[in-house]
Amino acid sequence: MGRTFAYCRVSTGDQTTENQVREIEAASFSVDRKRIVSETVSGSVAAMQRPQFARLVDRLEDGDVLLVTKLDRLGRNAMDVRATVEQLDEIGVKVHCLALGGADLTSAAGKMTMGVIAAVAEFERDLLIERTQAGLGRARSQGKVLGRPSKLSGDALNEVRRKKAEGASLGALAVEYGVSRAAIQRAVKAE
Repeated sequence: MGRTFAYCRVSTGDQTTENQVREIEAASFSVDRKRIVSETVSGSVAAMQRPQFARLVDRLEDGDVLLVTKLDRLGRNAMDVRATVEQLDEIGVKVHCLALGGADLTSAAGKMTMGVIAAVAEFERDLLIERTQAGLGRARSQGKVLGRPSKLSGDALNEVRRKKAEGASLGALAVEYGVSRAAIQRAVKAE
């Protein structure tokens, strides 16, 4: 029979993983304290890029079980969680999530649950993109100027365009006006 590990993560140093450990114990899982891996790292960091999680994955073997209290402990988003679970499944590690009733995410039912969660996450992301695009379109139609304001004033902008048309280099213009080459490029392009 395989070993049982727990992965507990918090985002900031003023938080503790002790509540997660207690949840695991309350769910009747017996995990040796040396197999409880705790980490303080932002949830925005992909699971496999987290130092303690990466070390944990190196320790895991076929037949082992990995426990997490919630899916967000395991990954930064549904796609990251899914990729992480698939990678663990490939080496024969079962992944149980207490928030999903202790379901094994590598089982057929767990994979279906992960598929539904991924679909919902993708739907929410698409809705966010649609709302953002609609808001930007509305702002444009009201005449609002979007994006970063130009570092070049109207007169300087006209001078830059004239000098570029006369053959001045982007680098020379950038030095002369105290801006980046990219700023000069944008000014010329916006003509």
